Amino acid sequence: MRLRHIEVFNAVMLTGSVSGAARLINVTQPAVSRILQHAELQLGFALFQRSKGRLTPTSEALTLYPHIERLFAQLDEVQRLAANLKTGESARELRILTVLALSYEILPHAIKLFQVKHADVAITVRALHSPQIISALALQEGDVGFLFSPAAHSALAQEHLADGRMVCVAPKGMLPARLVKRGSVTLEDLTKVPVVGLDVMDPVGRSLNQACREAGVGLEFHITVQTYHSALALAHHGLGIAVIDTCTAASADLTRVDLLELEPLIPVPINALLPAGKPGSVIVRSFVRCFQQALKQRA
Repeated sequence: MRLRHIEVFNAVMLTGSVSGAARLINVTQPAVSRILQHAELQLGFALFQRSKGRLTPTSEALTLYPHIERLFAQLDEVQRLAANLKTGESARELRILTVLALSYEILPHAIKLFQVKHADVAITVRALHSPQIISALALQEGDVGFLFSPAAHSALAQEHLADGRMVCVAPKGMLPARLVKRGSVTLEDLTKVPVVGLDVMDPVGRSLNQACREAGVGLEFHITVQTYHSALALAHHGLGIAVIDTCTAASADLTRVDLLELEPLIPVPINALLPAGKPGSVIVRSFVRCFQQALKQRA
């Protein structure tokens, strides 16, 4: 199929008629009919059944359409990237992308440090999942991203900022006093208490599951969440023990929970992502340094 065939096919799928497709892509109805017929001739099968002015997609068309949708999504990304390249970045604007866990304690502290020297810079913050951060940076929809998981992308450069660790946040009274007094727990210590599970697709959740496998320990996950702050909230309400990163644990209310180190050590690397092959501006580099300083002070 040629690009023109694909455009007309998509328009007909969206509108259900030749007239609607013609209006959508701003061509005449005869042109739509002609291009559609030419596409079917080249393909060797019908794309639509015609009945009373309506076009009903054939099974072949329905099989093709998800691939056409993905193609148009990719074309949209190209257009967005082209628009961003044309606009360019403002020297006095900083677009920050971060995973949610780093946005509660670390990011605000970093912004405070940054504004001491750059009070006139406009800052926008978007809290996203790691794959979204990678995609947005590749499309130049952000200037810098902060996340836990290592990211491999040809358009991005990664800078390791610090290593956090996983810790245990337990509702008051849920763990034996001797463990609380010791200030640390092992995975084995958690086998007989409810633990809030983390999504296995999450990098920290994967690290926890791997550590459990290596230790031969099975934890009871009666509740599983997608974000670390959800796990912390459940611990605050006495519903289970949260095994989370130190950045999230910085928000813990120590009147309601006990904070303990987890053994063995499960590191949580914290990384900055920047567009590759494009030196970061003075403003971007300054913010990365402020973020690193905030990590040292708060994590």
